[in-house]
Amino acid sequence: MNNYLKKMRGNGQSPPGVSFAEVCWSWIGSFLGIAAVALLHYKLLDQHGLMLLLGSFGASAVLIYGAVRSPLAQPRNLLGGHILSAIIGVTAFQWLGSYPWLAAAVAVSTAIALMHLTKTLHPPGGATALIAVIGGESVHQLGYLYVVMPAALGACVMLAIALIVNNIPKTRKYPEFWL
Repeated sequence: MNNYLKKMRGNGQSPPGVSFAEVCWSWIGSFLGIAAVALLHYKLLDQHGLMLLLGSFGASAVLIYGAVRSPLAQPRNLLGGHILSAIIGVTAFQWLGSYPWLAAAVAVSTAIALMHLTKTLHPPGGATALIAVIGGESVHQLGYLYVVMPAALGACVMLAIALIVNNIPKTRKYPEFWL
């Protein structure tokens, strides 16, 4: 028991701070990425709900614009994580929707397992799966269209912005890998 509790102390170092330029590039990328997805929805779909703008895209923005070298921020993870998790989330809702607590748990845990197995682990994918279950009637009506729009389309738009913005400064390179 003592060793178990010792693990909770932590013994690693805190990550180093980042430069002001890095902060600025992260801000610019995330602003443009989120704005592009929201504007696409606003112009093409409707001017109210902004359903194309999943909450999980906020977390993806942190990774793909703020932690560009993280394995979890790479294109394979971004796209695979959101798309696979959306499929799992919709399926969990369709099979277990009358038990939302169970559908939510199955969606997130199965999405994590599938992302591990496919080497597409992207933490915001767990939220994408959860949103498919708890997102309400407007999300549920989409069915598997939720996988294409908003999940895949939004992730692709954010990826395009990441490829452009993250490669402007000499100090940044994105992606680290594709496959």
